Amino acid sequence: MSVDTVSLTGWGRTAPTTAVRFRPRTYEEAATVVRGRGPRGAIARGLGRAPGDAAQNAGGSVLDMTGLARIGAVDPVAGTVRCEAGVRLDRLLRVLLPLGWFPPVLPETGRVTVGGAFGSDVHGRNHREAGSFARHVSALELLTADGEVRTVLPGTALFDATAGGLGLTGVILSATLRLRRVASSLMSVSTERADDLDDLLARFTAGGDRLPYASAWVDLLARGRATGRGIITRGEHAPQHVRPAHDRRILRAPRTGTAGGRGLPAAAGLLSLPDGPLGRASAALYNEVRYRSAPRARTGEPRPVPAFFHALDALPGVNRLHARGGLVRYRFVVGYGQEETLHRVVRRIAAHRAPALRAVLQRFGPADPGLLSFPAPGWTLALDLPAALPSLARLLDGLDEEVAAAGGRVCLAADSRVRPETAAAMYPRLAEFRELREALDPTGAFRSDLSRRLGL
Repeated sequence: MSVDTVSLTGWGRTAPTTAVRFRPRTYEEAATVVRGRGPRGAIARGLGRAPGDAAQNAGGSVLDMTGLARIGAVDPVAGTVRCEAGVRLDRLLRVLLPLGWFPPVLPETGRVTVGGAFGSDVHGRNHREAGSFARHVSALELLTADGEVRTVLPGTALFDATAGGLGLTGVILSATLRLRRVASSLMSVSTERADDLDDLLARFTAGGDRLPYASAWVDLLARGRATGRGIITRGEHAPQHVRPAHDRRILRAPRTGTAGGRGLPAAAGLLSLPDGPLGRASAALYNEVRYRSAPRARTGEPRPVPAFFHALDALPGVNRLHARGGLVRYRFVVGYGQEETLHRVVRRIAAHRAPALRAVLQRFGPADPGLLSFPAPGWTLALDLPAALPSLARLLDGLDEEVAAAGGRVCLAADSRVRPETAAAMYPRLAEFRELREALDPTGAFRSDLSRRLGL
C-alpha cells in the first residue's frame, strides 16, 4: 500500500487542503487505514470528480480507492455484475457493451468510480425512467468505523444513508449492479433547437418520455428575447439492424473538436481567444456558434455511445478553462409547477454575464430513497462558473434563496459553498442521517472537508 502526503482539491480546483493519502489494494489494507485513523478521521476518494470538497479531508486520511478495481463476471441469468469500488464507469462500459449489457444509469462523465457513483447517488439523462444509480445496486460491501466489512442490502437504513451519503457512513468496497440488455453499441439521437426558455420547456414537455435519455444545453449568456435558448438532445439505444460493420471501433471516446450537434463544437478553439482562457467574449462567441451550428430539428442520427453520454471527456483539462481560482459548480432542482423560479434563476445568471459554457437542463422523476440523495421530481439545472467571478458568492446566495423558497435543493455532491443552515432547510431528512451516523460512527471515523463545513 502506497502512502504519501498530498494537496487535494475537487474537480473544480477550489479550496485545496493537505491530507495523508493511502492507496489500499486489498480490503484488509483499507481496514488497517480506518482502524489506524487519526483524530481528523478518514474519507474515501475515487477519481476526484466531485467538483467541491466532498472527497477532501484536511489534516486527516484519504483512501484512494482506485487500487481496488476488479470487475467480476456478468451473471447472464440475473443480469448483474459485481465491481470493486475503484472501477471506472467508462472502463465498465467498455467491458459490458461488447457483451450486450449496459449500466442502467450513466452520469455526464465516465471518469467516476463505482464507489463514487453510489456515494454521490449520481443520476443520468434517463432519471425519469430509471431513477438514480443506487436504485440499481442489489448489494454493497461496506467497511464501517469498527473496521469490519458489512454486506448492505437495499431497503435497510444503512443502505439508504450510504446512497448519496458522500462516504460518511463508511468505505464502499464493492457493489453488485443490475444491468440492462442493449442490442447495439449505437444510440439513435434526436436534436432540436429552442428559441428561448419558454420554448425549451415546452418542447421538453411535449417530447414526453418517448425517448428515455434527454437533456438540454442552455445558453446562459443569451439575453432579451433569446434568454434561456438552448439545444435539446434525446436518445435511445439503437436496434441491432442499424449496427454498422465497424461496430467495434465506435467504442472509442469521441475526438476533441467534433461538430456542433455531435458533442463539443468544432469551435472549441474559441476557448483560447485573447480575453483569457475563457472570458465573456470567447464564451459568448462559443455559445453563438454552438447554437447556430445545431440543427433546427433532426431525428434518428446514429451516434456512438461514448459520444452521446460522455462528450466532455474528449476535452482534457476542461476544468482549467477558467485559469484563476477554478470552477464552482451550481446544481439545483425545483419541482414541477415552479417554472417561474427557474425563469428567475436563468434571468439572474444572464444578467450577471457569467461565462458559463456548461449549463445542462434535465427533468427528474420520482425521488430516490437515499437520505441525502439529490434528485426530486422537477427541473434540474447544472452550470459551472468561474470561482473568480466578481460577486459570485452574493449571486449564488441569492439563487439559494430562490431555490429554497420554491422547496428545491442544491446538490451536496457538487457543492463547495452553500451555507449549513441552507443545506439543512433543503434536506428534510438530514436529521435522520445525522442520527444514524451518530449511532454507527460515534467517534467520527469518517469525515471530510464538506462534512465539517456543513455539519453533516
